[in-house]
Amino acid sequence: MSKPNILMIISHDTGRHIGSYGHHVETPELNELAENGVQFNNYFCSQPQCSPSRGSILTGMYGHNHGMLGLAHMGHSMKKDIDTMPSEMNKVGYDTWLFGFFHESIDGELQGEKLGYEHVIEVPGNAAKNVTDKVEAFLQERSTSPEPSPFYASVGFEETHRPFDDFEPVPMDSVEVPDYLPDTQKVREDLAYFYGSVKELDKAVGRIKKSLEETGLAENTILIYTTDHGIAFPRAKGTLLDAGLETALIMRLPQGMKNGGRVQDELLCNIDLMPTLIEIAGGNVPEGIDGVSFFPLLQEEQYEERDSFFCELTWHDRYHPMRGIRTKNYKYIRNFEDGPKVYLPFDIHESLSGQDVREEYYVSNSEEELYDLKNDPLEQINLANNDAFIDVLQELRLKVEKWMKETNDPLLQGPVPGEEANEWKKEIEAGRVYKGSMK
Repeated sequence: MSKPNILMIISHDTGRHIGSYGHHVETPELNELAENGVQFNNYFCSQPQCSPSRGSILTGMYGHNHGMLGLAHMGHSMKKDIDTMPSEMNKVGYDTWLFGFFHESIDGELQGEKLGYEHVIEVPGNAAKNVTDKVEAFLQERSTSPEPSPFYASVGFEETHRPFDDFEPVPMDSVEVPDYLPDTQKVREDLAYFYGSVKELDKAVGRIKKSLEETGLAENTILIYTTDHGIAFPRAKGTLLDAGLETALIMRLPQGMKNGGRVQDELLCNIDLMPTLIEIAGGNVPEGIDGVSFFPLLQEEQYEERDSFFCELTWHDRYHPMRGIRTKNYKYIRNFEDGPKVYLPFDIHESLSGQDVREEYYVSNSEEELYDLKNDPLEQINLANNDAFIDVLQELRLKVEKWMKETNDPLLQGPVPGEEANEWKKEIEAGRVYKGSMK
């Protein structure tokens, strides 16, 4: 078999909130992709925010290792001369394309070419339907081109990032309120518009699937759908809780590899995607990265599952430094600064959902958090001060400390410089934010 084309669709802030993962939102196209492909049920990001998480997908490295500790448009960037997915694809003969949204920068420059892409197709606003127009034209042209080289294409949609106001909401009584949120009128209204955004994303995925079929490219194209982190709702995006780290990953593999609605429950992290795709492309996985290829899993060969992954947050639109580790059974989080019990990025803070939870969440955090994921999957009960779990706490604490030291985590040297978003000034003046510990 010739080298497969690779087309990866990446949405914004969607988590696993689609039908094939058990949610009530209507996503027939993504559901069909899962039914005829491979769905990964325990795939997580290592950073619950856009730029650092996308940097990890691009490099196979944790955030403070690739260097991007916050958002690209607020001055954060990956290190110079770092190996990226497209730059490695270029080395093995792939034609590399970027369509629409991206939010990574290298050496301070927010340019797709700097990330290693040979061809960058910009789309104002990055709405899924408009990005898909460009992808369809590309696939049509590609199908008639004598160019024999395979392609790697990253297709970025703005959906499902806030605001959701431009989308047609679903009936409020049809939404499913996540168990970690209160079932209120405002939360339901917020979700109703979010569902509208998800449905728009799904339509675009369907158009790309159809275009691949009609152009005859589907047979030798790996079609991937994923996202950067959890949904933009309270207690999800911007937190190291599972709702913030959970991400969808669905792949439709080319002929000769098993699809057919296969479901994989192995623990995976998004740092593992880059080495996997590089191995599929026939390249050499760069030395020194954090991720491990799960290509053997796709081939149904012997595969050694990871037992844990590290997670982190430093800067988003405010400073909220955390480090942690997630195993199959436990989650450990270390908070390095006094702050709210649950951090809300500004777009969530001002949202309908955010308004209903501020009073509960804007109380002082704990220095350490420990959750039993088997018996407390919603991570509601902090066991860090429970003597029955002292051995687990100490073990995971030491693993995080060792990781930080071995990787020269800049957080060990003290507060990491950064810039707070201007939008917070008005909220601070109005007293609508966490006011600091009274201890």
